[in-house]
Amino acid sequence: MNTGKALLLAILSLFWFAGCANVQPWEKQNLAKPAMTFDRDRLEAGYIEHIYSSKEAASGGAGIGGGGCGCN
Repeated sequence: MNTGKALLLAILSLFWFAGCANVQPWEKQNLAKPAMTFDRDRLEAGYIEHIYSSKEAASGGAGIGGGGCGCN
């Protein structure tokens, strides 16, 4: 019974340590590809921002939190 627990613990620890990865500086270019961004289409994101700012009567509210009344 102790052998089974030790084997299970060994397998779980392998899964735990296998998920750790260090990204080297020269590998970061793969993470910065346009396909990895939230807004794939910049034109569509601009339209959505325009509609949002028109409805909220504020501009630039998508980046940093704040109210539409101008009181920060």
